[in-house]
Amino acid sequence: MKVLHEFVPTRKFLKMAEETVDLVDGWNITDSAAGMPAPSGTAVGCVLKTKYPDKVAIPIFILNYKGPVEVGALALAADAVGLEGLVLTFGDDPKYGDPLAPKYWKSSEDVRDFLRNEVKLKKVKLGCLLSPSPWRARYGKKRFGPEDMVNRVKTGWDFAFFMRLTDETYPILEKVAGELKKMNVPIYAYFLVETPKNAEILKKIGWKPTTTMEKAEEFAAKLDGLVDGIIATCAGDFEGDKELLKKLQKVRT
Repeated sequence: MKVLHEFVPTRKFLKMAEETVDLVDGWNITDSAAGMPAPSGTAVGCVLKTKYPDKVAIPIFILNYKGPVEVGALALAADAVGLEGLVLTFGDDPKYGDPLAPKYWKSSEDVRDFLRNEVKLKKVKLGCLLSPSPWRARYGKKRFGPEDMVNRVKTGWDFAFFMRLTDETYPILEKVAGELKKMNVPIYAYFLVETPKNAEILKKIGWKPTTTMEKAEEFAAKLDGLVDGIIATCAGDFEGDKELLKKLQKVRT
C-alpha cells in the first residue's frame, strides 16, 4: 500500500518535500486550499516529479479558480512532465473574485471529457473525489452512497480518492473499494489524524478525524490490501504530518 502525504505547498515547499521524501511514496498536493492564493498544486507537482521522478505526484485540480484555457494549459503541463494524475473538483470558492467553474461546466465529468477529447491528454490519469457524507452541494448535487459512488467511477474516471474516512464510514469504503478492485480502478483514502495543533481547523471545516495518532498504525493496517494507498494528513500541522508518516512506515509496500 502506498503512503502519500497531503502536501500543502508554501513558498518553502522544496524544503518541506526534502523533509518528507524518505517517508512517502509521493504526494497529493493541495491547490490553493480554501480559496487562498498558494503555489499552484499542478506547478508544485511538476517540480516535485522532476526532482523526484520515482515518487508519485497527484495534485488536486480546483476548477473554480481556472478558466478553460488555464485548465487545458495546466493539464498539458502535467501530461508533459508525467504526473500520475489530477483530481478534478469544483472545490471551494476563491477568496478573490467569483467561482469560475459554474460559468463553463456542469460537472467535473464535463471537464474530464474536455481534457480527453479537446485538449487530448495522452498520459496523465484523471480522478474524482468520493465522499460518504450526506449533504447537498451548492450546485444541487448530492454526495452518494456506495452504489452511486461506484456508478460515478464507471462513467470514465481512472482512479478515485475517498474522503472522510472514519470508523463509521469504513464499511462504505469496503464496499466501494471492493467494486473498484473488480474494475481494476485504483482507490486512495484520506487518512486524517487530529492533533492539538489542528483541532480548531477540523472544527472549522467540519471534518471528523479518521483516527488518533496513537491508533494510526492499527487503523492503517486494516486498509492494507483494501485500498491502493492512503493520503496521510494532520490538516495544517506539518510537524504532526512527519510524526504520522513515521508511524505509517510498516504499511508501505
